[in-house]
Amino acid sequence: MRVLTIEDDRATASVIADELTVHGHEVTVATTGRDGLALALSEPFDVITLDRMLPELDGLSLVRTLRERSVSTPVLMISALSDVDERINGLRAGGDDYLIKPFSPDEMLARIEVLHRRQAVAPPNQTELRVGDLVIDLIGRTARRGDRVEKLRETEFKLLEFLARNAGQVLSRRMIFEHVWGYFFDPGDNLINVYISALRKKLELPGERPLIETLRGKGYRIDGRD
Repeated sequence: MRVLTIEDDRATASVIADELTVHGHEVTVATTGRDGLALALSEPFDVITLDRMLPELDGLSLVRTLRERSVSTPVLMISALSDVDERINGLRAGGDDYLIKPFSPDEMLARIEVLHRRQAVAPPNQTELRVGDLVIDLIGRTARRGDRVEKLRETEFKLLEFLARNAGQVLSRRMIFEHVWGYFFDPGDNLINVYISALRKKLELPGERPLIETLRGKGYRIDGRD
């Protein structure tokens, strides 16, 4: 990936750049909003990380300008402003995801990878999603494994589709809550566990290879191997 990081705090910019570089990605850093906007408008990037508070041009104005100029590059907004209203403002301005400082470099990387994959999802006329021996019918909202077809409830389907579109990637609880339930926080209850358990009962019969993995303290992952 080519990633543009727009961040005026050099320590934070270094953390982002180091994490991405060590995983083989190319990073360009801009330290002001105006410089970042100029780069985003003139060069192709796969993902942009954008600080909310920037000198010369703030993050909200920057992302609004990008969307007005029809730049669709996914934007991960990063900010110390953790209020729910601030996060909503960032998303409504045109951001695709919102990460609160201080953050885990691992989660930052995972969110960037998810945004990149989401940008490259299958064409609109796709009707099936395949992950290993699992086939998800995007129209009928069913899941097939072997000769068994399971009808999924709305939330079960959204959760399974999110896991499947990011097969092999560990998705944190907060990422799942944001995408599936629309919460910008982890409510800390066992809601996810209930739905993961329901999916396992339908898709992992005795003797079958497990599909959904729980990584304690990290999140969940669907196995994309055949």
